[in-house]
Amino acid sequence: MFIDGGDTVPLVESTYCDRCGEPAQQGDHGSCRAARRMEPPRYCGRCRRRMIVQVTPTGWNARCSEHGELAST
Repeated sequence: MFIDGGDTVPLVESTYCDRCGEPAQQGDHGSCRAARRMEPPRYCGRCRRRMIVQVTPTGWNARCSEHGELAST
């Protein structure tokens, strides 16, 4: 998934919340969506692995060891 204008645009359906790591279909993730407008993802939405995140002055990169890299636009 990539960030476009502050909103997450999934490339594939996410099973897990990319901020808290909990199942995406369970519970209220409103606070997660709000926080994600200001910060990068921390968990892979496909496998729930904690990602390696690098924040730079111009954006961020997040890498899942299983599913590859995501980047801000």
